[in-house]
Amino acid sequence: MNVDLTLQQLADSGNLRRIPSQPHHSAIDLSSNDYLGLAERTDLRDEFFATHSPAELLMSSSASRLLGAHQREFQSFEELLHNSYGRPALTFNSGYHANVGLIQAIADNNTLIVADRLVHASIIDGIRLSGAPFVRFRHNDYDHLNNILDHKAKDYTNVLIIAESVYSMDGDSADIDRLIEAKRRCGDNALLYIDEAHAVGVAGPAGLGLVTASSDPSQVDITIGTMGKALASVGAYAIMSENMRSFMINKARSLIFSTAIPPINVAWSNFIFRRMLTMDSERAVLSSLAVRLAAALGSDSPSHIRPLIVGDPHKAVAMSEQLLALGFKALPIRTPTVPPGTERLRFSLSAAIAPESIDSLGSALSQLNSQMVQL
Repeated sequence: MNVDLTLQQLADSGNLRRIPSQPHHSAIDLSSNDYLGLAERTDLRDEFFATHSPAELLMSSSASRLLGAHQREFQSFEELLHNSYGRPALTFNSGYHANVGLIQAIADNNTLIVADRLVHASIIDGIRLSGAPFVRFRHNDYDHLNNILDHKAKDYTNVLIIAESVYSMDGDSADIDRLIEAKRRCGDNALLYIDEAHAVGVAGPAGLGLVTASSDPSQVDITIGTMGKALASVGAYAIMSENMRSFMINKARSLIFSTAIPPINVAWSNFIFRRMLTMDSERAVLSSLAVRLAAALGSDSPSHIRPLIVGDPHKAVAMSEQLLALGFKALPIRTPTVPPGTERLRFSLSAAIAPESIDSLGSALSQLNSQMVQL
Protein backbone atom coordinates (compact mmCIF):
# COMPACT_ATOMS: atom_id res chain seq x y z
CA MET A 1 0.00 0.00 0.00
CA ASN A 2 1.24 3.46 -0.89
CA VAL A 3 0.35 5.40 2.25
CA ASP A 4 1.38 8.81 0.92
CA LEU A 5 -0.63 8.35 -2.28
CA THR A 6 -3.70 7.23 -0.36
CA LEU A 7 -3.51 10.24 1.95
CA GLN A 8 -3.13 12.58 -1.01
CA GLN A 9 -6.11 11.03 -2.76
CA LEU A 10 -8.21 11.42 0.37
CA ALA A 11 -7.17 15.07 0.67
CA ASP A 12 -7.90 15.79 -3.00
CA SER A 13 -11.37 14.25 -2.73
CA GLY A 14 -12.21 16.15 0.43
CA ASN A 15 -12.39 12.95 2.48
CA LEU A 16 -9.20 13.18 4.59
CA ARG A 17 -10.15 12.85 8.25
CA ARG A 18 -8.38 14.24 11.27
CA ILE A 19 -9.10 13.96 14.97
CA PRO A 20 -10.58 17.38 15.78
CA SER A 21 -9.02 19.66 18.35
CA GLN A 22 -11.06 20.92 21.24
CA PRO A 23 -12.33 24.39 20.29
CA HIS A 24 -10.56 27.27 22.03
CA HIS A 25 -13.88 29.04 22.49
CA SER A 26 -17.21 27.86 23.78
CA ALA A 27 -19.31 26.23 21.08
CA ILE A 28 -22.66 24.47 21.09
CA ASP A 29 -21.73 20.82 20.53
CA LEU A 30 -24.00 19.28 17.91
CA SER A 31 -21.73 16.32 17.14
CA SER A 32 -21.86 14.50 20.49
CA ASN A 33 -24.16 11.57 21.23
CA ASP A 34 -24.83 12.87 24.76
CA TYR A 35 -28.57 12.86 24.06
CA LEU A 36 -29.81 13.24 27.64
CA GLY A 37 -27.15 15.79 28.57
CA LEU A 38 -25.69 13.57 31.29
CA ALA A 39 -21.99 13.69 30.42
CA GLU A 40 -21.46 17.08 32.06
CA ARG A 41 -23.78 16.51 35.05
CA THR A 42 -21.50 17.07 38.05
CA ASP A 43 -24.39 16.39 40.43
CA LEU A 44 -24.61 12.82 39.16
CA ARG A 45 -20.87 12.32 39.45
CA ASP A 46 -20.84 13.72 42.98
CA GLU A 47 -23.65 11.38 44.00
CA PHE A 48 -21.89 8.40 42.45
CA PHE A 49 -18.58 9.03 44.21
CA ALA A 50 -20.36 9.75 47.48
CA THR A 51 -21.97 6.30 47.43
CA HIS A 52 -18.93 4.23 46.35
CA SER A 53 -15.80 3.82 48.44
CA PRO A 54 -12.35 3.89 46.79
CA ALA A 55 -11.93 0.19 47.59
CA GLU A 56 -14.93 -0.60 45.38
CA LEU A 57 -13.85 1.50 42.39
CA LEU A 58 -11.34 -0.81 40.74
CA MET A 59 -9.65 0.81 37.76
CA SER A 60 -8.94 -2.39 35.82
CA SER A 61 -10.47 -5.81 35.32
CA SER A 62 -7.01 -7.18 34.47
CA ALA A 63 -8.55 -10.10 32.57
CA SER A 64 -11.41 -11.11 30.33
CA ARG A 65 -14.83 -11.87 31.83
CA LEU A 66 -14.07 -15.58 31.63
CA LEU A 67 -10.90 -15.19 33.73
CA GLY A 68 -11.53 -12.11 35.84
CA ALA A 69 -11.67 -12.24 39.62
CA HIS A 70 -13.84 -9.14 39.89
CA GLN A 71 -17.32 -10.02 38.66
CA ARG A 72 -19.61 -8.33 41.22
CA GLU A 73 -20.18 -5.08 39.32
CA PHE A 74 -20.84 -6.92 36.05
CA GLN A 75 -23.29 -9.30 37.68
CA SER A 76 -25.12 -6.46 39.42
CA PHE A 77 -25.46 -4.47 36.21
CA GLU A 78 -26.59 -7.50 34.20
CA GLU A 79 -29.17 -8.26 36.90
CA LEU A 80 -30.50 -4.69 36.57
CA LEU A 81 -30.70 -5.08 32.80
CA HIS A 82 -32.46 -8.45 33.17
CA ASN A 83 -35.03 -6.94 35.51
CA SER A 84 -35.55 -3.94 33.24
CA TYR A 85 -35.96 -5.85 29.98
CA GLY A 86 -37.38 -9.09 31.34
CA ARG A 87 -34.63 -11.17 29.70
CA PRO A 88 -30.98 -11.97 30.45
CA ALA A 89 -28.19 -9.56 29.50
CA LEU A 90 -24.51 -9.84 28.64
CA THR A 91 -22.11 -6.89 28.72
CA PHE A 92 -19.49 -6.08 26.08
CA ASN A 93 -16.67 -3.55 25.92
CA SER A 94 -18.39 -1.46 23.23
CA GLY A 95 -21.14 -1.56 20.66
CA TYR A 96 -18.51 -2.49 18.09
CA HIS A 97 -17.38 -5.44 20.21
CA ALA A 98 -20.98 -6.56 20.66
CA ASN A 99 -21.92 -6.46 16.98
CA VAL A 100 -18.73 -8.04 15.70
CA GLY A 101 -18.69 -10.79 18.31
CA LEU A 102 -22.38 -11.70 18.31
CA ILE A 103 -22.94 -11.77 14.56
CA GLN A 104 -19.75 -13.70 13.90
CA ALA A 105 -20.78 -16.25 16.53
CA ILE A 106 -24.35 -16.81 15.40
CA ALA A 107 -23.99 -16.92 11.60
CA ASP A 108 -22.22 -19.40 9.34
CA ASN A 109 -22.30 -20.64 5.75
CA ASN A 110 -25.77 -22.07 6.27
CA THR A 111 -27.15 -18.74 7.49
CA LEU A 112 -28.61 -16.10 5.19
CA ILE A 113 -28.13 -12.63 6.66
CA VAL A 114 -30.54 -9.95 5.42
CA ALA A 115 -29.63 -6.50 6.70
CA ASP A 116 -30.93 -2.98 6.20
CA ARG A 117 -28.71 -1.13 3.75
CA LEU A 118 -27.85 1.56 6.32
CA VAL A 119 -26.77 -0.59 9.26
CA HIS A 120 -23.64 0.48 11.12
CA ALA A 121 -20.12 -0.45 10.01
CA SER A 122 -19.69 -2.67 13.09
CA ILE A 123 -22.60 -4.78 11.90
CA ILE A 124 -21.12 -5.03 8.41
CA ASP A 125 -17.79 -6.10 9.91
CA GLY A 126 -19.53 -8.75 12.00
CA ILE A 127 -21.29 -10.04 8.87
CA ARG A 128 -18.04 -10.21 6.92
CA LEU A 129 -16.20 -11.99 9.73
CA SER A 130 -18.98 -14.58 9.96
CA GLY A 131 -18.43 -15.61 6.33
CA ALA A 132 -22.19 -15.96 5.94
CA PRO A 133 -23.89 -15.00 2.66
CA PHE A 134 -25.77 -11.74 3.03
CA VAL A 135 -28.13 -9.45 1.17
CA ARG A 136 -29.09 -5.87 1.98
CA PHE A 137 -32.65 -4.66 1.70
CA ARG A 138 -33.46 -1.06 0.81
CA HIS A 139 -33.52 1.17 3.85
CA ASN A 140 -36.73 0.67 5.85
CA ASP A 141 -38.32 -1.00 2.81
CA TYR A 142 -40.11 -3.99 4.33
CA ASP A 143 -41.71 -5.06 1.08
CA HIS A 144 -38.20 -5.43 -0.33
CA LEU A 145 -37.15 -7.36 2.78
CA ASN A 146 -40.11 -9.72 2.45
CA ASN A 147 -39.41 -10.24 -1.24
CA ILE A 148 -35.82 -11.27 -0.45
CA LEU A 149 -36.99 -13.64 2.27
CA ASP A 150 -39.65 -15.19 0.05
CA HIS A 151 -37.13 -15.95 -2.68
CA LYS A 152 -33.99 -16.85 -0.71
CA ALA A 153 -34.79 -18.01 2.84
CA LYS A 154 -35.83 -21.51 1.77
CA ASP A 155 -32.31 -22.20 0.52
CA TYR A 156 -30.73 -21.81 3.97
CA THR A 157 -30.93 -23.57 7.30
CA ASN A 158 -31.13 -20.28 9.22
CA VAL A 159 -31.98 -16.65 8.51
CA LEU A 160 -30.71 -13.64 10.46
CA ILE A 161 -32.53 -10.33 9.93
CA ILE A 162 -30.59 -7.27 11.12
CA ALA A 163 -31.69 -3.66 11.50
CA GLU A 164 -31.22 -0.65 13.74
CA SER A 165 -34.07 0.96 15.63
CA VAL A 166 -32.81 4.55 15.18
CA TYR A 167 -30.28 5.16 12.42
CA SER A 168 -27.21 7.12 13.38
CA MET A 169 -26.74 9.20 10.23
CA ASP A 170 -30.35 9.90 9.24
CA GLY A 171 -32.13 9.83 12.58
CA ASP A 172 -35.12 7.94 11.22
CA SER A 173 -36.61 4.87 12.91
CA ALA A 174 -37.35 1.31 11.92
CA ASP A 175 -40.81 -0.21 12.21
CA ILE A 176 -40.07 -2.97 14.70
CA ASP A 177 -43.47 -4.60 14.21
CA ARG A 178 -42.89 -4.88 10.46
CA LEU A 179 -39.53 -6.52 11.16
CA ILE A 180 -41.21 -8.96 13.53
CA GLU A 181 -43.74 -9.79 10.81
CA ALA A 182 -40.90 -10.42 8.37
CA LYS A 183 -39.22 -12.77 10.83
CA ARG A 184 -42.43 -14.74 11.29
CA ARG A 185 -42.66 -15.31 7.53
CA CYS A 186 -39.55 -17.49 7.82
CA GLY A 187 -40.84 -19.74 10.59
CA ASP A 188 -38.71 -21.12 13.38
CA ASN A 189 -35.38 -20.85 11.58
CA ALA A 190 -35.25 -17.03 11.64
CA LEU A 191 -33.65 -14.71 14.18
CA LEU A 192 -34.22 -10.95 14.50
CA TYR A 193 -31.34 -8.73 15.63
CA ILE A 194 -31.92 -5.03 16.46
CA ASP A 195 -29.23 -2.50 17.37
CA GLU A 196 -30.70 0.19 19.65
CA ALA A 197 -27.50 2.22 20.12
CA HIS A 198 -29.18 5.54 19.30
CA ALA A 199 -32.53 4.73 20.92
CA VAL A 200 -31.54 3.60 24.43
CA GLY A 201 -32.18 6.38 26.91
CA VAL A 202 -34.20 8.33 24.37
CA ALA A 203 -37.05 6.20 23.01
CA GLY A 204 -39.58 3.72 24.32
CA PRO A 205 -40.99 3.26 27.81
CA ALA A 206 -38.48 4.38 30.46
CA GLY A 207 -35.95 4.95 27.66
CA LEU A 208 -35.54 1.22 27.07
CA GLY A 209 -35.77 1.56 23.29
CA LEU A 210 -38.17 0.88 20.46
CA VAL A 211 -38.06 -2.90 20.83
CA THR A 212 -39.64 -2.57 24.26
CA ALA A 213 -42.32 -0.34 22.70
CA SER A 214 -43.14 -2.94 20.03
CA SER A 215 -46.10 -5.32 20.05
CA ASP A 216 -44.00 -8.36 21.02
CA PRO A 217 -40.44 -7.65 22.26
CA SER A 218 -39.84 -11.37 22.81
CA GLN A 219 -39.76 -11.82 19.02
CA VAL A 220 -36.54 -9.80 18.85
CA ASP A 221 -33.93 -12.44 19.59
CA ILE A 222 -31.02 -10.09 20.25
CA THR A 223 -31.28 -6.43 21.23
CA ILE A 224 -28.13 -4.31 21.48
CA GLY A 225 -27.86 -1.30 23.76
CA THR A 226 -24.89 0.98 24.32
CA MET A 227 -23.80 2.94 27.37
CA GLY A 228 -21.48 5.39 25.61
CA LYS A 229 -24.12 7.61 24.03
CA ALA A 230 -27.25 8.80 25.87
CA LEU A 231 -26.08 7.12 29.08
CA ALA A 232 -22.72 8.90 29.39
CA SER A 233 -20.67 5.81 30.19
CA VAL A 234 -18.81 3.14 28.22
CA GLY A 235 -19.57 -0.37 27.01
CA ALA A 236 -22.58 -2.14 25.58
CA TYR A 237 -24.99 -4.93 26.37
CA ALA A 238 -27.03 -7.56 24.57
CA ILE A 239 -30.49 -8.68 25.66
CA MET A 240 -31.31 -12.29 24.73
CA SER A 241 -32.55 -15.64 26.01
CA GLU A 242 -30.65 -17.57 28.66
CA ASN A 243 -29.59 -20.22 26.14
CA MET A 244 -28.38 -17.58 23.67
CA ARG A 245 -26.44 -15.86 26.46
CA SER A 246 -24.70 -19.13 27.34
CA PHE A 247 -23.94 -19.71 23.67
CA MET A 248 -22.35 -16.26 23.33
CA ILE A 249 -20.22 -16.71 26.44
CA ASN A 250 -18.71 -19.70 24.65
CA LYS A 251 -18.61 -18.40 21.08
CA ALA A 252 -18.38 -14.57 20.96
CA ARG A 253 -14.67 -14.00 20.36
CA SER A 254 -14.78 -10.29 21.20
CA LEU A 255 -16.01 -11.22 24.69
CA ILE A 256 -13.72 -14.21 25.21
CA PHE A 257 -10.48 -12.60 24.05
CA SER A 258 -10.79 -9.01 25.36
CA THR A 259 -9.86 -7.72 28.78
CA ALA A 260 -13.16 -6.57 30.28
CA ILE A 261 -13.83 -2.89 30.88
CA PRO A 262 -12.90 -1.67 34.39
CA PRO A 263 -15.35 -2.38 37.22
CA ILE A 264 -15.54 1.35 38.00
CA ASN A 265 -17.08 1.94 34.58
CA VAL A 266 -19.59 -0.87 35.07
CA ALA A 267 -20.54 0.54 38.47
CA TRP A 268 -21.12 3.94 36.86
CA SER A 269 -23.22 2.30 34.11
CA ASN A 270 -25.32 0.62 36.79
CA PHE A 271 -25.76 3.91 38.64
CA ILE A 272 -26.66 5.97 35.56
CA PHE A 273 -28.93 3.32 34.02
CA ARG A 274 -31.08 3.25 37.17
CA ARG A 275 -31.55 7.00 36.99
CA MET A 276 -32.14 6.98 33.25
CA LEU A 277 -35.25 4.88 33.76
CA THR A 278 -36.96 7.84 35.44
CA MET A 279 -35.62 10.65 33.25
CA ASP A 280 -38.85 11.38 31.41
CA SER A 281 -38.30 15.11 31.85
CA GLU A 282 -34.96 14.94 30.00
CA ARG A 283 -36.61 12.92 27.25
CA ALA A 284 -39.37 15.53 26.98
CA VAL A 285 -36.81 18.33 26.66
CA LEU A 286 -34.99 16.40 23.96
CA SER A 287 -38.25 15.83 22.09
CA SER A 288 -39.07 19.54 22.16
CA LEU A 289 -35.59 20.40 20.87
CA ALA A 290 -36.09 17.90 18.05
CA VAL A 291 -39.20 19.79 16.95
CA ARG A 292 -37.25 23.07 16.92
CA LEU A 293 -34.39 21.50 14.96
CA ALA A 294 -36.77 20.05 12.39
CA ALA A 295 -38.25 23.51 11.90
CA ALA A 296 -34.79 25.06 11.55
CA LEU A 297 -33.89 22.50 8.87
CA GLY A 298 -37.24 22.67 7.09
CA SER A 299 -38.01 19.06 7.99
CA ASP A 300 -41.33 17.56 9.05
CA SER A 301 -39.67 14.60 10.84
CA PRO A 302 -38.48 15.55 14.33
CA SER A 303 -35.64 13.43 15.68
CA HIS A 304 -32.73 13.92 18.06
CA ILE A 305 -30.51 13.22 15.02
CA ARG A 306 -31.01 15.23 11.84
CA PRO A 307 -28.76 15.49 8.78
CA LEU A 308 -28.30 18.46 6.52
CA ILE A 309 -27.36 16.89 3.19
CA VAL A 310 -24.74 18.98 1.41
CA GLY A 311 -23.79 16.47 -1.30
CA ASP A 312 -20.14 17.48 -1.62
CA PRO A 313 -17.28 16.77 0.82
CA HIS A 314 -15.51 20.10 0.29
CA LYS A 315 -18.72 22.03 0.92
CA ALA A 316 -19.47 19.96 3.99
CA VAL A 317 -16.04 20.77 5.46
CA ALA A 318 -16.35 24.46 4.61
CA MET A 319 -19.81 24.73 6.12
CA SER A 320 -18.68 22.95 9.28
CA GLU A 321 -15.76 25.36 9.69
CA GLN A 322 -17.97 28.39 9.19
CA LEU A 323 -20.54 27.12 11.67
CA LEU A 324 -17.78 26.61 14.23
CA ALA A 325 -16.76 30.23 13.78
CA LEU A 326 -20.37 31.14 14.56
CA GLY A 327 -20.36 29.02 17.73
CA PHE A 328 -21.74 25.66 16.56
CA LYS A 329 -19.74 22.43 16.38
CA ALA A 330 -21.26 20.20 13.69
CA LEU A 331 -18.59 18.07 12.06
CA PRO A 332 -18.84 16.91 8.43
CA ILE A 333 -19.82 13.33 7.66
CA ARG A 334 -18.26 12.02 4.46
CA THR A 335 -17.45 8.86 2.54
CA PRO A 336 -17.17 6.05 3.56
CA THR A 337 -19.47 6.75 6.52
CA VAL A 338 -22.15 7.86 4.06
CA PRO A 339 -22.41 7.16 0.33
CA PRO A 340 -20.79 9.62 -2.11
CA GLY A 341 -23.18 12.41 -2.98
CA THR A 342 -24.84 12.35 0.45
CA GLU A 343 -22.10 14.15 2.40
CA ARG A 344 -23.67 16.05 5.24
CA LEU A 345 -23.57 17.82 8.53
CA ARG A 346 -25.06 15.62 11.24
CA PHE A 347 -26.83 17.55 13.96
CA SER A 348 -27.06 15.54 17.16
CA LEU A 349 -29.10 17.03 20.01
CA SER A 350 -28.59 17.01 23.75
CA ALA A 351 -31.14 17.82 26.42
CA ALA A 352 -28.50 20.17 27.87
CA ILE A 353 -28.79 22.53 24.88
CA ALA A 354 -30.84 25.68 25.42
CA PRO A 355 -33.88 25.98 23.11
CA GLU A 356 -32.77 29.41 21.90
CA SER A 357 -29.51 27.89 20.69
CA ILE A 358 -31.44 25.81 18.14
CA ASP A 359 -33.20 28.96 16.94
CA SER A 360 -29.78 30.64 16.60
CA LEU A 361 -28.56 27.64 14.61
CA GLY A 362 -31.42 28.14 12.17
CA SER A 363 -30.39 31.76 11.71
CA ALA A 364 -26.75 30.76 11.22
CA LEU A 365 -27.69 28.20 8.57
CA SER A 366 -29.74 30.79 6.71
CA GLN A 367 -26.78 33.14 6.86
CA LEU A 368 -24.42 30.52 5.44
CA ASN A 369 -26.72 29.09 2.80
CA SER A 370 -26.11 31.79 0.21
CA GLN A 371 -22.36 31.59 0.80
CA MET A 372 -22.36 27.82 0.27
CA VAL A 373 -24.07 28.21 -3.09
CA GLN A 374 -21.06 30.20 -4.27
CA LEU A 375 -18.51 27.52 -3.30
